[in-house]
Amino acid sequence: MAEKIKDDADKRLESLFRSEPVEDSGFSINVMKSVRRRIWVQRLSLPVAIAIGLAIAAKPILQLVGAIPNLMTVVPASLSSNVSVQGLLPGVSAASLPPMSTIIVGMALLGAILMATQMLEE
Repeated sequence: MAEKIKDDADKRLESLFRSEPVEDSGFSINVMKSVRRRIWVQRLSLPVAIAIGLAIAAKPILQLVGAIPNLMTVVPASLSSNVSVQGLLPGVSAASLPPMSTIIVGMALLGAILMATQMLEE
Protein backbone atom coordinates (compact mmCIF):
# COMPACT_ATOMS: atom_id res chain seq x y z
CA MET A 1 0.00 0.00 0.00
CA ALA A 2 2.89 2.35 0.76
CA GLU A 3 4.16 1.93 -2.82
CA LYS A 4 1.01 3.57 -4.19
CA ILE A 5 1.20 6.62 -1.92
CA LYS A 6 3.56 9.19 -3.41
CA ASP A 7 4.64 12.42 -1.84
CA ASP A 8 6.19 15.43 -3.55
CA ALA A 9 9.76 14.09 -3.28
CA ASP A 10 8.79 10.81 -4.98
CA LYS A 11 7.09 12.69 -7.80
CA ARG A 12 10.11 14.95 -8.31
CA LEU A 13 12.45 11.95 -8.37
CA GLU A 14 10.31 10.17 -10.94
CA SER A 15 10.28 13.24 -13.14
CA LEU A 16 14.07 13.53 -12.90
CA PHE A 17 14.52 9.88 -13.91
CA ARG A 18 12.16 10.34 -16.87
CA SER A 19 14.04 13.37 -18.20
CA GLU A 20 16.62 13.24 -20.98
CA PRO A 21 20.18 12.33 -20.00
CA VAL A 22 22.57 15.19 -19.40
CA GLU A 23 24.93 15.84 -22.31
CA ASP A 24 28.48 15.24 -21.13
CA SER A 25 30.45 15.48 -24.40
CA GLY A 26 31.75 11.92 -24.13
CA PHE A 27 33.04 12.27 -20.56
CA SER A 28 31.30 9.14 -19.25
CA ILE A 29 32.58 7.10 -22.20
CA ASN A 30 36.15 8.23 -21.46
CA VAL A 31 35.73 7.38 -17.78
CA MET A 32 34.45 3.89 -18.62
CA LYS A 33 37.41 3.32 -20.99
CA SER A 34 39.80 4.35 -18.23
CA VAL A 35 38.11 2.04 -15.71
CA ARG A 36 38.20 -0.91 -18.13
CA ARG A 37 41.88 -0.26 -18.89
CA ARG A 38 42.73 -0.25 -15.18
CA ILE A 39 40.83 -3.49 -14.64
CA TRP A 40 42.82 -5.18 -17.42
CA VAL A 41 46.09 -3.85 -16.02
CA GLN A 42 45.21 -5.25 -12.60
CA ARG A 43 44.21 -8.61 -14.09
CA LEU A 44 47.38 -8.95 -16.12
CA SER A 45 49.93 -7.58 -13.64
CA LEU A 46 50.14 -10.70 -11.45
CA PRO A 47 50.58 -13.24 -14.30
CA VAL A 48 53.15 -10.99 -15.99
CA ALA A 49 55.04 -10.59 -12.71
CA ILE A 50 55.02 -14.36 -12.19
CA ALA A 51 56.31 -14.92 -15.73
CA ILE A 52 59.10 -12.38 -15.25
CA GLY A 53 60.01 -13.93 -11.89
CA LEU A 54 60.11 -17.42 -13.40
CA ALA A 55 62.28 -16.16 -16.26
CA ILE A 56 64.72 -14.64 -13.77
CA ALA A 57 64.67 -17.70 -11.51
CA ALA A 58 64.86 -20.33 -14.29
CA LYS A 59 68.61 -20.94 -14.01
CA PRO A 60 68.65 -21.30 -10.18
CA ILE A 61 65.57 -23.56 -10.32
CA LEU A 62 67.29 -25.81 -12.89
CA GLN A 63 70.39 -25.92 -10.70
CA LEU A 64 68.25 -26.87 -7.70
CA VAL A 65 66.52 -29.61 -9.66
CA GLY A 66 69.93 -30.90 -10.72
CA ALA A 67 71.17 -30.85 -7.12
CA ILE A 68 68.24 -32.84 -5.69
CA PRO A 69 69.70 -36.26 -6.63
CA ASN A 70 72.96 -35.26 -4.91
CA LEU A 71 71.01 -34.22 -1.81
CA MET A 72 69.21 -37.56 -1.75
CA THR A 73 72.54 -39.40 -1.47
CA VAL A 74 73.26 -37.48 1.76
CA VAL A 75 70.40 -39.29 3.53
CA PRO A 76 71.61 -42.77 4.50
CA ALA A 77 69.66 -45.70 3.05
CA SER A 78 69.58 -47.39 6.44
CA LEU A 79 67.27 -44.70 7.86
CA SER A 80 64.12 -46.43 6.66
CA SER A 81 65.11 -49.72 8.31
CA ASN A 82 65.91 -48.03 11.65
CA VAL A 83 62.44 -46.55 12.17
CA SER A 84 60.85 -48.02 15.27
CA VAL A 85 57.15 -48.53 15.96
CA GLN A 86 56.83 -45.17 17.77
CA GLY A 87 58.15 -43.32 14.73
CA LEU A 88 61.48 -42.42 16.33
CA LEU A 89 64.85 -42.78 14.61
CA PRO A 90 67.15 -44.41 17.17
CA GLY A 91 70.01 -45.00 14.72
CA VAL A 92 70.27 -41.37 13.65
CA SER A 93 72.87 -39.12 15.25
CA ALA A 94 73.22 -35.37 14.96
CA ALA A 95 76.21 -35.86 12.65
CA SER A 96 74.11 -37.70 10.06
CA LEU A 97 71.48 -34.94 9.82
CA PRO A 98 71.81 -32.34 7.06
CA PRO A 99 73.31 -28.99 8.04
CA MET A 100 71.07 -26.30 9.47
CA SER A 101 71.46 -24.12 6.36
CA THR A 102 69.92 -26.89 4.23
CA ILE A 103 67.00 -27.19 6.62
CA ILE A 104 66.44 -23.42 6.58
CA VAL A 105 66.56 -23.31 2.78
CA GLY A 106 64.06 -26.18 2.63
CA MET A 107 61.72 -24.42 5.04
CA ALA A 108 61.99 -21.18 3.03
CA LEU A 109 61.22 -23.09 -0.17
CA LEU A 110 58.20 -24.70 1.47
CA GLY A 111 56.98 -21.30 2.65
CA ALA A 112 57.43 -19.85 -0.85
CA ILE A 113 55.45 -22.71 -2.36
CA LEU A 114 52.63 -22.21 0.16
CA MET A 115 52.52 -18.48 -0.53
CA ALA A 116 52.48 -19.08 -4.29
CA THR A 117 49.56 -21.49 -3.99
CA GLN A 118 47.63 -18.96 -1.89
CA MET A 119 48.28 -16.23 -4.48
CA LEU A 120 47.20 -18.48 -7.34
CA GLU A 121 43.95 -19.38 -5.55
CA GLU A 122 42.94 -15.72 -5.47
